[in-house]
Amino acid sequence: MSRSDKNLYLPKMRPLPSRRSVIMSVLDVGSTKICCLIAKLVPQEENSILSSRSHKVEVLGYGYQRSRGIKSGVVVDMDAAEQAIRMAVDSAERMAGVTVESLIANISCGRLQSEIYSANVPLAGDSVSEADIQRVLSAGSSHSVTDGRAVTHALPISYSLDGSRGIRDPRGMMGHKLGVDMQVVTAENPPVRNLELCINRGHLHVETMVATPFASGLSTVVDDEAELGVACIDMGGGTTTLSVFVDGHMVHLDAIAVGGNHVTTDIARAFATRLQDAERLKTLYGSPLASSSDDRDLLTVPPLESDGDLPNQIPRSALTRVIRPRVEEILELVRDRLTASGFAGRVGKQIVLTGGASQLTGLGEVARHILGRNVRLGRPLGVAGLPEAAKGPAFAAAVGLLIYPQVAQIEQFEHKNRRSGWGGQTGYLARVGQWIRESF
Repeated sequence: MSRSDKNLYLPKMRPLPSRRSVIMSVLDVGSTKICCLIAKLVPQEENSILSSRSHKVEVLGYGYQRSRGIKSGVVVDMDAAEQAIRMAVDSAERMAGVTVESLIANISCGRLQSEIYSANVPLAGDSVSEADIQRVLSAGSSHSVTDGRAVTHALPISYSLDGSRGIRDPRGMMGHKLGVDMQVVTAENPPVRNLELCINRGHLHVETMVATPFASGLSTVVDDEAELGVACIDMGGGTTTLSVFVDGHMVHLDAIAVGGNHVTTDIARAFATRLQDAERLKTLYGSPLASSSDDRDLLTVPPLESDGDLPNQIPRSALTRVIRPRVEEILELVRDRLTASGFAGRVGKQIVLTGGASQLTGLGEVARHILGRNVRLGRPLGVAGLPEAAKGPAFAAAVGLLIYPQVAQIEQFEHKNRRSGWGGQTGYLARVGQWIRESF
């Protein structure tokens, strides 16, 4: 299938072996930071709290760089982004003592969209076989998507058998017609292709790409929350993403091109200071909530040019007045997108707030007021070996990429006319090679 075809599927990875450990590398390309993690995934017994996870994750190497050449998840300077990616991967390789050849990357660019499609197929026999499930999944994912978009995920939500809905696993059940409701996640081709090209230029192969809101939810949402209904909001530097989990499955996601960097820019403009000084003010003293002492507390703001200009003195209340409108705007956009999705009623009263920008003092209370739900701060769960600096909400997406291979089997099926990579054909030799890899 050529690149010009409109219905493109990002390559899918092979399921993890159930009895042996594997080394996995992931790359979180964000607007604020670029992070590479190398980890060992070890098969484990069922976990009562995180039952969907089949492997323990032990981080072996960790590399972190300030993001360059990336804006709102989109590559805007190929050379700068490539250099930052190379440096992050090199740091992780040195720590882990391994060489990275392929990795899993995240996507927050390309105007992520989520749609639900339904499909039905007649059963080949009296009961549901694996082949029947493969056929209905292929039919569900083959719906025509908008021209110029790539299919990132095709996730089955629930099955139906002869009209009886809500079936989780129909294997072996008797019936005549098998149906499936699928969530199909798409992104615009050019930004995704540019991101992959940027990674390839560092002599790295992209095994698959995972939508950032999906990855963030995988690392921060516990099983009970996913079962009862929860929304995970990842507030990054350049984008804010939303994922909704119901009945144990992700059923919707969305992305907004506004994040913590916009708050920093507002501060820099309001007080005529450098972006790095504005970031420091935001991190150390910023809050969208006013307090009684704000008018008395004076903050020192370095000027744009240090040649002879004296630093400005501002009350903390002035900083709050700049931060609050932007924070409220972001949360109101999320609330409106959640309402428009049709899943607001299924989410219940629980919101998980994660991402680097979620650590702003007082943000949780403002989110609780605007979204009208309980809000908790989401940190990566169930991962060993992370350095202290990487245990916070800013690394939820990176850790989620390590968890994705454990749940990837849900979308491990052959798409019709599927490519074996960007622009490649899946022919006889490719199928033989795949059989050899899977068998040995």
